[in-house]
Amino acid sequence: MTQHDPVAAAGTGDRTGPVPLLRPADGLPPVVTTPEALAETARAVAGGTGPIAVDAERASGFRYSQRAYLVQLRRAGAGTALIDPVPFGGDLSPLAPALADAEWVLHAANQDLPCLAEAGLVPGKLFDTELAGRLAGLPRVGLGPMVEQLLGLSLEKGHGAADWSRRPLPEDWLVYAALDVEVLVELRDVLTRMLAEQGKLEWALQEFEAVRTAPPPAPRAEPWRRTSGIHRIRKPAALAIVRALWEARDALAAERDIAPGRVLPDSAIIDAAANPPASPQALAAMPVFRGRAQRRLTSYWWAAIEKARRLDPAELPAASTPGDGPPPVSRWVDRDPAAAARLAAARAALSRIGSEHNVPVENLLLPDLLRRLCWSPPEDGDVAGYLRRGGAREWQIELLTDVLTQALAARP
Repeated sequence: MTQHDPVAAAGTGDRTGPVPLLRPADGLPPVVTTPEALAETARAVAGGTGPIAVDAERASGFRYSQRAYLVQLRRAGAGTALIDPVPFGGDLSPLAPALADAEWVLHAANQDLPCLAEAGLVPGKLFDTELAGRLAGLPRVGLGPMVEQLLGLSLEKGHGAADWSRRPLPEDWLVYAALDVEVLVELRDVLTRMLAEQGKLEWALQEFEAVRTAPPPAPRAEPWRRTSGIHRIRKPAALAIVRALWEARDALAAERDIAPGRVLPDSAIIDAAANPPASPQALAAMPVFRGRAQRRLTSYWWAAIEKARRLDPAELPAASTPGDGPPPVSRWVDRDPAAAARLAAARAALSRIGSEHNVPVENLLLPDLLRRLCWSPPEDGDVAGYLRRGGAREWQIELLTDVLTQALAARP
């Protein structure tokens, strides 16, 4: 793999600032679209050395699915590979043996690991450059800012939110995709040295393993309650309309593999619930619903509204869903002053430790776990066991157990 020398790239003149990284060092490779090319890519990657830079492009905001529409790899001795999963039916498992024993280097790995797993690719070892940057105390942990700060190079951005399901993919998009893995391994090496110097490398390795082995998130019990603007809807009958339209939209979006917001925006769902139309004609006259695309679906949306209206009172959704955790923190002082005092003391302790170690507080401990601990402390006083059962890593337990035990003794 070609290594980048920012000083050499800048020349010997008076040029200052980051050096633009505009083209892949080894040229833009052809997109892998055939079984023969995929097999050759697997052989090349297996014959390379060191960590493998990995990235994936999805079509979030355009497609219902979160599948990968392009996978990028780069390894020393193998160069860069751009792989189109579409011709393979999304199955890239023939690559898996070539990647199995190597460390994968990703940026914000939790965003890409699900779609890579769907394609049959699962890492055996992981390095997350974004998470490493957070633990190293960097002020900005986007890929572009980190590459600029640590490597003296600037990446051209602009296609990350593009519709990667489009075919053929434009050349400038492919250049962007190739550059996203161009310097990931170099960035990993710099971050590794930084973390080792700060005494945080073991912390980072534990965090990477937690990301790698994290189970898929549990499905939300009532995902329709995340409809933007739903706070305006209070009555159960109106919430039933939100739910019915949301579910009808979700079914249609899944069938067509179109992002739900492109099938029907949240604002239209909320408008129909807040101002229920009396007839299909009235629905078709409402903003958004009177558009050409929506007029063809008037009967479909009206059927959903009618279904909600026919529900028995016992079938209507509750005005709110009780959570399984503590109440909102804003209510703690009134409901349990002692818990509020514990939380205030714990937050102050974490803030102090975060400053001492130059680590964001949210990376010291999950905020939800901290709230649960302070609301209902373990009766046996075993704070370390409570944190471990809540998913905290050993470095967090070792660092925080004593100060949290003290915080739990705070009184209003």
